[in-house]
Amino acid sequence: MRNFDYTELEAELAKRPKIVITTHRGPDGDAMGSSLALHQVLLAQNYDVKVVVPNSYPKFLHWLPKNEDVLEYEGNETLADALITAADLIFCLDFNDLRRTDMMCDALEASTAKKVMIDHHQEPKDFADFTFSVPSVCSTCQLIFEFIEMMSWTAFLNVDIAKCIYTGMVTDTGSFRFSSVDKRTHEIAARLIDLGLQQAEVHQTLFDTNKESRLKLLGYCLSEKLEVLPEYHTAIMSLTRDELERFDFVKGDTEGFVNYALSIEGVVFTAFFVKYDDKVKISFRSINQFRANLLSKEHYSGGGHINASGGMFEGSMEDAIAKFKKVLPDYKEELIANC
Repeated sequence: MRNFDYTELEAELAKRPKIVITTHRGPDGDAMGSSLALHQVLLAQNYDVKVVVPNSYPKFLHWLPKNEDVLEYEGNETLADALITAADLIFCLDFNDLRRTDMMCDALEASTAKKVMIDHHQEPKDFADFTFSVPSVCSTCQLIFEFIEMMSWTAFLNVDIAKCIYTGMVTDTGSFRFSSVDKRTHEIAARLIDLGLQQAEVHQTLFDTNKESRLKLLGYCLSEKLEVLPEYHTAIMSLTRDELERFDFVKGDTEGFVNYALSIEGVVFTAFFVKYDDKVKISFRSINQFRANLLSKEHYSGGGHINASGGMFEGSMEDAIAKFKKVLPDYKEELIANC
């Protein structure tokens, strides 16, 4: 925890401020789960609160309670800018650098509202007035639960809020299999079940509602695009825009693809390259103590967690992968040590 004084925040909240909740570009389960959970807790206390996210997010998250209240900045810039300008307090969830909000960054930087960061990524930037940052915690949704307890708001918890918090916890932990999961994670999951959460239904909604085209895309990716580099204990997968369109791609279809290659015996590091227009988006995953975030930060303007990070490359898919193979030898000793 860093620089967090909840008594000062209580004083701000006592002024009944206009509140905006926001998160990073390309919101995932943890981003939307934490945003909508906090949104509902504040609504229950009759705050004027809006959720504004940078852009669209996968349809498999649209079932979350109060999803209909979410405003996407992209395509609604005038309204979103007005809400941000009018806000007295902005909660920044699941990111620790305003640049992660992409097209929203300028509006957030120009805002005179006090900002609250609640996040679990490494190396937080110093932009918030209140910072609740715990990189060792597995998800921002776990921190949201801790925050609700800290603020003595547990009386406002209900099954809909439980669904949101559980969604973020389960998606950011690979269904509770990552090393960041601890005893407290499971204790909170048990508390959510006590609220009436049907965890099997959440899992089914998130993971067992695949389209046929998505499964075929996954099959194609694994059978045709998987490359293993045994000397580096690394696997690569990639998809071009044409390949995505061949399988009727919609946003969210490639969610989780990067994790499959980690199940290969001897592989400790995977990279998944996806071509979007003039940029290549890259997802990195690793096991043990290999620092995926370090490689991402040093070579792809990215970052994230030790075992889960991402980056971008401006240029062709071929150049992005060629650069990856060129820098990989610099990490060979660390890769071998973590095998």
